[in-house]
Amino acid sequence: MFIVNVEGAIRKNDKWLIIERSKKEEHAGGLLSLVGGKVDIEGNSSNILGRTVKREILEEVGIKVKDSLTYVSSTSFVTDSGQNVVDVIFLCEYESGEAFPISSNEVDGVFWLTSEEILNHPKSPIYLKESIRKAETLIPIHLS
Repeated sequence: MFIVNVEGAIRKNDKWLIIERSKKEEHAGGLLSLVGGKVDIEGNSSNILGRTVKREILEEVGIKVKDSLTYVSSTSFVTDSGQNVVDVIFLCEYESGEAFPISSNEVDGVFWLTSEEILNHPKSPIYLKESIRKAETLIPIHLS
């Protein structure tokens, strides 16, 4: 069995919304990340991935994104505690809100960074860099 995690690549004014994960987090604490979280078990449900990414973004950083989500990529990884995770990334279009860390248990900081700043940041893990590179290729002209 897998844990399913979703993340949103949110772009505004040529910058990406990036969080610094709380140092309290078991996985990747203190590193930079896209905003997201685990999919809850809901039984029979529709559009669960899209609803989850929108909810997690709102709960963690107070940002609303538009309904249209574009699939970027999916990967799998194993956490430090041995849990298998499927991670799905969506390109999200910013709608409203001011980004700030709502839960100190999950988010230590919120930043709007250019692709270059992310790619060169010492706290950017390789998988974040790969996600940003992939998301960049999918940006519609009107989002740039």
